[in-house]
Amino acid sequence: MSRAKATIYGWLLLLPAFVLLLAFTHWPAVATLHASLYSTPKRNRPSVFVGLENFEGMVDDPVFWQAMYNNLLYALGTIPASVALALLMALWVNEKLAGQAWLRLAYFTPTVLPMIAVANIWLFFYTPDYGLIDQIVRAFGFGATNWLGNPDTVLYCMMVMTVWKEAGFFMIFYLAALQQMSPNLAEAAAIEGCGRWTFFRRVTLPLLMPTTLFVLVNAVIGAFRLVDHIVALTGGGPNNASHLLLSYIFDVAFRYWDTAYGAALTVVLLAILGGTALFQFLVLEKRIHYR
Repeated sequence: MSRAKATIYGWLLLLPAFVLLLAFTHWPAVATLHASLYSTPKRNRPSVFVGLENFEGMVDDPVFWQAMYNNLLYALGTIPASVALALLMALWVNEKLAGQAWLRLAYFTPTVLPMIAVANIWLFFYTPDYGLIDQIVRAFGFGATNWLGNPDTVLYCMMVMTVWKEAGFFMIFYLAALQQMSPNLAEAAAIEGCGRWTFFRRVTLPLLMPTTLFVLVNAVIGAFRLVDHIVALTGGGPNNASHLLLSYIFDVAFRYWDTAYGAALTVVLLAILGGTALFQFLVLEKRIHYR
């Protein structure tokens, strides 16, 4: 096959993926940016160009700032916990244990459950008086607590549920990376008298950095795309204490039908995700060792 034919053949193989990426990722992003510069069309009033007016409205929108604060707190609470727990679980189930396959299955099961099913499971945990958590704390002399109805606890309840669901998903990637590591590394370290903690810090963790970068990018995206649990459990309440950016976008665009302002909020969300991912690649890439 000539070089020209090989090039054409390669582009033809990439064409289906390129079309799907263009149709469902790049074009919607450009269309959203375009819509954010126009007003919301009404029945008797077509949309008109308003420039940055929708973005200027965010400055005086207290719910937007509340959702932004909630989302940052939610990300800081869930990302490190999910990644660290996933790594600990992967290290554990990578060892030779009795019932190893069942333990791996138990850790991974929350990941395959539908989002609404997970919300209903945790709704049983958090229900006042009858929920599992209140039944446990009552045995220690404490009273009932409205976990999802209290602005001081609702966001932390969402964090616990997210860590429970996401850690098993990230564990799979760490487990796959650990199983690709040569056992000769551990044998050589043992001969040199290297302890387990030193081996983990000097050998295992650096070799896991490519996986860690992948997991972190996915964890950040996951922290800013939660909406199912909020709609099913709290609706953003009480008093917007559990509203995240995507749930607020959902309310603005589909409940109040302010599509232009919803598009502007989406542009801000995309900018946050893009900037965070770029920062991760630029900073962590320097500490990654590829094989």
